[in-house]
Amino acid sequence: MPRRLAVLALVATALAVPAMPAAPAGAKAPRAQLVAFDSCRALVGYAHRYAARAGGVGVPVRALGAAPETLERPVQKTTDNGSVTPTAAPQETSAVAGDTGTSFSGTNVQELGIDEPDVVKTDGQHVYAIADGVLRILDVTGDAPRIVGTLKLDDDAGQQLLLRGTRVLVIATRSTYRGGPIPIDGGPVVKAAIAPAPGGAATTQLTEVDVTDPAAPKVARTMTLDGAFVDARMTGATARVVVSSTPAPTGAVPLAGSPLRTFVPATTIKSKITGRTYRRGVVPCGDVRRPDAFAGLGLLTVLTVDLDKGLYDVDRDAVMAGAQDVYGSGTSLYVASQKYVPGLSDAGDVPGSMRTEIHRFDASKPGETTYAGSGTVPGFVVNSYALSEADGALRVASTDEPSWLPEGGEASPAQSYVTVLKPGDGGALSQVGQVGGLGKGQRIYGVRFVGPVGYVVTFRQMDPLYTVDLGDPAAPRVVGELEIPGYSAYLHPLADGLLLGVGQEATADGRPQGTQVSVFDVSDLAHPKRVQHLVFGKGSSDAEFDPHAFLWWAPTQTAVIPLSTYDEATRTSFTGAVGLHAAADALGEIGRVTHGSGEEVAPIARSLVIGDRLYTLSYLGLGANRLDTLAPLSFTAFSG
Repeated sequence: MPRRLAVLALVATALAVPAMPAAPAGAKAPRAQLVAFDSCRALVGYAHRYAARAGGVGVPVRALGAAPETLERPVQKTTDNGSVTPTAAPQETSAVAGDTGTSFSGTNVQELGIDEPDVVKTDGQHVYAIADGVLRILDVTGDAPRIVGTLKLDDDAGQQLLLRGTRVLVIATRSTYRGGPIPIDGGPVVKAAIAPAPGGAATTQLTEVDVTDPAAPKVARTMTLDGAFVDARMTGATARVVVSSTPAPTGAVPLAGSPLRTFVPATTIKSKITGRTYRRGVVPCGDVRRPDAFAGLGLLTVLTVDLDKGLYDVDRDAVMAGAQDVYGSGTSLYVASQKYVPGLSDAGDVPGSMRTEIHRFDASKPGETTYAGSGTVPGFVVNSYALSEADGALRVASTDEPSWLPEGGEASPAQSYVTVLKPGDGGALSQVGQVGGLGKGQRIYGVRFVGPVGYVVTFRQMDPLYTVDLGDPAAPRVVGELEIPGYSAYLHPLADGLLLGVGQEATADGRPQGTQVSVFDVSDLAHPKRVQHLVFGKGSSDAEFDPHAFLWWAPTQTAVIPLSTYDEATRTSFTGAVGLHAAADALGEIGRVTHGSGEEVAPIARSLVIGDRLYTLSYLGLGANRLDTLAPLSFTAFSG
């Protein structure tokens, strides 16, 4: 689109638009300071004033995150259309408490010991899975999985769950907006795709389920509020749930006279235990913080739930900002939000540079969360894996990419950065180090931080895998670079010195050719090399953009990924999962798993290990296979 037409189109939206930055790599970002409102009257007055100035809601056009993973019909069918080495992989391997001692895999999480919501969980004896709007509990201690309990959930809401002992927390978002992740330039799903957020269209519900008796799961309490679920993290019994709400503009003067609930939604808690209903604002006005410079009217809320106690006592914190990505460490919760840029006033007005705000919350105390400070980085972050904390420093990988041409000239090429932030005076996140210039003319597709090393994949035609030494936070530096066709969108450390990548093979001009899995030797950071490579043909794997779809079982060096491929020459397709033996000296198939047959073949969404068996989940049911060969053992169908 020509530059002037693009600007006119942006003006017509009456929304604030984030621009892409061209900040020099050495520039330090201004420190973000957040202050609390002193009353509800002050909050509403502030919102009315800035809504009128912004000519609309006054929130940034936000990056769209992946829609909550759901397992539901209809069937999807494929058609023809340095010196430092990584440490062990973070995916948890646990042992059931009790006499069985059975080992099992947990959700593939970013940080060891910090759980993430997903559509399936296990304690080694039972599998808790959500499919087609039903929570099913399956006993997996016998020869075949056996459904022992079910609980009907809402049909039209995407649900995920967290498990703590005999309590399940189901997190659901119901929305008239059905969009999901957006592929860019035919590449992987990138959360930084820019599109308007659906203001006021979503409702989030937290449901506390008592599974003391697996045969009779029952709802204990529910909590409902306006806003979209962003993500959550759980440490021990403490779950921290991030919700983002956006006021919907109404009337000739947007939001004029709108009440407090438009900006600070209410929560409704219904207790099945007492039979009572409790209503209150999601957070007291005096606990809502805002930046000194207007950052939009969206509300980022952190709900902290002690699952040993339940939903009756929830700690609440809020920032007047948007929310795209959530990252949790052992002591902190970080929320990334694309920084507000004022709307355009005329066709000759070009927005300034875009930055991403990072809000840090202290998560060191069980059952509590407290706002601690904020900072900014240039451009956008691709997903939560672009953030990582080590020794009190936050490392952030981000890309700036101009989306229009400046008057009378060419846009600066995209480039990526790794920025190091540390809490400074008053807790604000201040930049202490930065390295830029990664992937000129490209954008980040995959990131992984492992200890003092960062791995960054950028792509447009070739896949540079950069190794970044972060041993000195004040002086991060690119140590090595490997260029190969295609890209890796998900990176997973296998063992010391080895990294596995899942992505797309590509031609020399950047055209994707199908799912590829690579093993990289990164023991010498200055000279990373690909030592194993496997291409599956045209198609894709959910593991490219959803880490929860990836399984790594270290005891047997087994990786499992969902896979959909189509062979144009033979007109044959495959939909299911493939198991791989992955090591420095070998990368090969162990076997494949499918659910269904003929016209009813279901995509496999998740894989997990319990003992010597691989279990795979789809909306059709739960399959059990031998772990060593993937030979089928049994299949438990979901009905109704």
